Amino acid sequence: MDDVEQGRAALQECSPNDSHRSTLLNNLGSSLRQRFLQHGDMSDLSESIDLYRAALALCPSDHPNRSTSLNGLASDLRQRFLQHVDMSDLSESIDLYRAALALRPSDHPDQSTSLNGLASSLLQRFLQHEDMSDLSESIDLSRAALALCPSDHPDRSASLNGLASSLRNRYIQQGGMSDLSESIELHQAALSLCSPGHPDRSMSLNGLANCFADRFEEQGVLSDLDHAIELHRDALGHRPPGHPDRSMSLNNLALSLRNSFQRRGMMSDLNEVIELHHAALLLRPPGHPHRFMSLNNLAISLTERFEQGGISSDLDEAIELHRTALALCLPGHFNHSLSLDNLADSVHTRFLQRGVLSDLDEVIELHRAALALRPPGHPKRSTSLNNLANSLRDGFLQRSVLSDLDEAIVHYRAALVLHPPDHHLHSSFLSNLAICLQEKFQQCSNPSDLDEAIGLHRAALALRPPGHLDRSMSLNNLATSVHSRFLERGVPSDLDEAIELHRAALDLGPLGHFDRSRSLYNLAISLRDRFMQRTIASDLDESIDLHRAALELRPPGHSDRASSLNELANSIKVRFKQRSVFADLYESIELYRAALVLHPPGHSHRSSTLHNLASSLWERFKNRGVPSDLDESIEFHRAALELCPPGHSDRYLSLGNLSMSLGDRGLLSDLDEVVELRRAALMLCPPGHSGRSSSLNNLAVGLQKRFKRQGDPSDLDESIDLHRVALDLRPHGHVERSLSIKNLAICLQDRFHQQGLMSDLNESFGVYSQLSEVCHVISGIDLATAMTWVVSAELFKHSSALVAYETTLNFLDQHLAIMMFSSHYFDAIREDASSLAMDAFSYSVRRGALTTAVELVEQGRAIFWTQLARFRTPLDELAASGDTGNALADEVKHLSLRLRTALDASTEDPNPEIRQSIMQWDDVISRIRMLPHFARFLLPPLFSDLQKAAEYGAVIIVNASQYSCNVLIVMIDRDPVHIPLDITQAEVSELSSEFQSLVAQAGTSNSQAESFKIVDILRKLWNAVVGRVVVALRKFIPRGSRIWWCPTAEFTLLPLHAAGPYGKGTHNFSHFYISSYTPTLTTLIRARQQVSQDAPNNHFVAIGQANPEGGTNLRCVADELAVVAQRVAPILSFTLLEDSDATVQGALDALHQYQWIHLACHGYPNRRQPFNSSFAMRDGV
Repeated sequence: MDDVEQGRAALQECSPNDSHRSTLLNNLGSSLRQRFLQHGDMSDLSESIDLYRAALALCPSDHPNRSTSLNGLASDLRQRFLQHVDMSDLSESIDLYRAALALRPSDHPDQSTSLNGLASSLLQRFLQHEDMSDLSESIDLSRAALALCPSDHPDRSASLNGLASSLRNRYIQQGGMSDLSESIELHQAALSLCSPGHPDRSMSLNGLANCFADRFEEQGVLSDLDHAIELHRDALGHRPPGHPDRSMSLNNLALSLRNSFQRRGMMSDLNEVIELHHAALLLRPPGHPHRFMSLNNLAISLTERFEQGGISSDLDEAIELHRTALALCLPGHFNHSLSLDNLADSVHTRFLQRGVLSDLDEVIELHRAALALRPPGHPKRSTSLNNLANSLRDGFLQRSVLSDLDEAIVHYRAALVLHPPDHHLHSSFLSNLAICLQEKFQQCSNPSDLDEAIGLHRAALALRPPGHLDRSMSLNNLATSVHSRFLERGVPSDLDEAIELHRAALDLGPLGHFDRSRSLYNLAISLRDRFMQRTIASDLDESIDLHRAALELRPPGHSDRASSLNELANSIKVRFKQRSVFADLYESIELYRAALVLHPPGHSHRSSTLHNLASSLWERFKNRGVPSDLDESIEFHRAALELCPPGHSDRYLSLGNLSMSLGDRGLLSDLDEVVELRRAALMLCPPGHSGRSSSLNNLAVGLQKRFKRQGDPSDLDESIDLHRVALDLRPHGHVERSLSIKNLAICLQDRFHQQGLMSDLNESFGVYSQLSEVCHVISGIDLATAMTWVVSAELFKHSSALVAYETTLNFLDQHLAIMMFSSHYFDAIREDASSLAMDAFSYSVRRGALTTAVELVEQGRAIFWTQLARFRTPLDELAASGDTGNALADEVKHLSLRLRTALDASTEDPNPEIRQSIMQWDDVISRIRMLPHFARFLLPPLFSDLQKAAEYGAVIIVNASQYSCNVLIVMIDRDPVHIPLDITQAEVSELSSEFQSLVAQAGTSNSQAESFKIVDILRKLWNAVVGRVVVALRKFIPRGSRIWWCPTAEFTLLPLHAAGPYGKGTHNFSHFYISSYTPTLTTLIRARQQVSQDAPNNHFVAIGQANPEGGTNLRCVADELAVVAQRVAPILSFTLLEDSDATVQGALDALHQYQWIHLACHGYPNRRQPFNSSFAMRDGV
């Protein structure tokens, strides 16, 4: 027979008037409560309450058993409160404990029991109403009880646990670590008194585990978390099925495992968390006082699993669980505000996934309702302030309503005030306020906002030392703010610091860490930005690799997958623009398409994704010309515009994008729409708006195109007016000023063609002349505009043509100095400017400016020759001049890379990076020009310097231009001699093509017929060019002298030295003069300087190959080599390579070892890529 049955039997044998009846009632009540605590049967607890009430009725105020009955009934009512949360039970319990305590003075043996009981009930009331006076009194009572319980007292473990529990709750409220440390010590002491089997052991295990979990959350030490999980598992083992506290242990173990998942990212932890919460919920059926808690915790865990795996059913279930929990907490319920918060959090997650703005609106209203329930003084007010601020910030990010952001900042500041520096949440609130201030800076560009944000992030990081759970988050946040400051002020050290901070954050998130993808993502973005500034190829490649790694950690369904797809696409698109690998462009399009699928109609980011995809399709159209790409681009831009209604922050951008694509399609039906779209964009850019000059320019261009198609003069007039206004908004130094100059000048010339007003033509060239005033680093736009000036001046035969040529060649020289390391860009420039130098020569000769002609053709050709031939450039010479020169050369290279990228990316006012780099560029060039022999560094050559090329014989410049063909003879002691030619560039080109065709076919057909044709070409060359040169040379230079040919354009592929009349009794050129060739005068001067330096070590190699692989045999190679050897060997060190020794590698080695070389073999010129020409060796070319 157990204690309950024995108690019942004893009570049945006791008469109603027996003096011991109250004692028997109390005893049976105590036995029933103990059985309830073991098995959780509420009928036992109800019966116990009734028995204690009956006992109390038999114990008047002076009865010795009254305190026992009061205490027992108080304890049962507290237990019933814990099951049903009826505040009347708790209030009565407190009153009864106070009455019992009044009957148990300090010397009473059971005073500690009443003190503990009252302390416990006051703690429960604090947990309901959060009145700090209840918690303070609970702590005082617990300390008093503990003082009455020496080490051998049976209630000591209960007193230790009770005081520890109250101190832990004060820590939770106030964040004092001393309270948490003392709580741990007290729980450990209690546990040491509760050996296995002790009824309070599970309570001690549970309490100690909770404290370790709290300390982990504060300090981030994983061993604390591991201890908490181990203790919770032990406690659960002491609470088998049926135990009234089993659901509590299931819940607590789940919470600690959730922390483990958040730190280690192991999905097995999260799955176990959900299983434990499901099990706890089953033990808390409808009506259970803790059902709300289980609903809430299960919902939170399902939301987290959704965020990892993207299973929509998890999120939908979580929201329904939160709504069910809220239904259990009607207005007035103490958990109503908490339930509002929880539901808001899950709906917010759904908003982030699906982008439905009505979800965000609901989130804000839920948080406002929660804040209204937490007035000033409420311990959770700071939480509500923070939550509402978070949702308002999200609202601002979606709708760009500044008042939302301002309100969020106010709430963040109010929340921070409620948490002093030693509070465990202080660092979190610092971070939140900092993030919001950074958003405010991005909106309003107030530097103080950004500076304050960085200061707050640094303060938060200082509160999260190594080992802290949130340290990686603070590192990421600080990095992001410092990165923003770099974008604003252009200080390179900020970007470097941001990258290092992101790397440190990544190091704290090893493989499997739940936040690793964010660290990968952030570091990738910073590296891409550094590439954009410094063009370090490894930065861009690493950025792409990191984005790919982040994407792998964000599988289909992951809430951030779309962001990773977009950013990976952005980085790959940047690489395409740098390297022109079309596979990159195609991949970026597919990534944007995948991102768009994840941003369905209604998603807040759909418009930006449509824009990205449309822009890439437009890019592919511009490169490949597939009309379907352009049509699809237009379709997506239209869809993006529909998602940016009037008032939307991105509407201006969408209007411009759509108009640009429509303008490229060029359909007559599109013209009117293009103009209207651009008018609408201009309306969104009032005076003072950063995009106003671009909007004016775009509308003007649209009107100009419509005029050309429809011929309405009013369109052209308006276009001119708009271009004038745009030009005024782009002062000297603006990166797009030259674009406005070009557009205005072209429109004025169009009106001149239409109306014949000389004022328009004069104004157009007056506008062009402003280009000569440009003093900043030259961009591609500057160069293109200057080339347009040249074309216009030639077309209208305007007197500014010479200045136009000089300006354009100076621009070309400066621009290629900046672009010196981009072979792709160099090829594009060469294609556009290939004839510039020759045309400048022609114009100067036509104007009689012969020395200027030499200077201009030399300047233009030297640029391309130096680049293509990879000869020693002025920069190489600078680097070789000494330590100072080498350091300055490195500085030039670094600035060149930075400026190239910045100028390519910029479309508006120069950013701080451009301005700073331009100042540095001007400074370093000035310092270089102060060095000996570098006064003309990157300046056009002077004729007085170039004339030195003729020191050992005349240099004959033979020039072909679309405007005229001319010869200038440069001699050391006189001005250049001009020889006009009666041959056109087209005729020279025809001769060159015919000659190359004959040479290529040599030996494959009738050799005698081929020889006749070649001789015919040489006769024509003599009659049109070389014969006239001989006539002029004989006036100044003795026969047999050495001369140097310097041909340009098509003349470079013709054998000028071999020209002659080829008739009986006549002499060819070779009978008069000894010919050599030079690509430029500067090259000849430098070659002589090098020969002078190498004079003691001059070596000569002759290479002959009569039987090349895949080529026809040459009959006279051996004879030719013998003649060369006979002439050279007595004078110089001579080496001969022929037949099997004349291989590709042998020839390359010879080029590196010898100063002089003679080739007797087949040669294969390349007309389009002259420096891809080749010579045939035994094993290849």
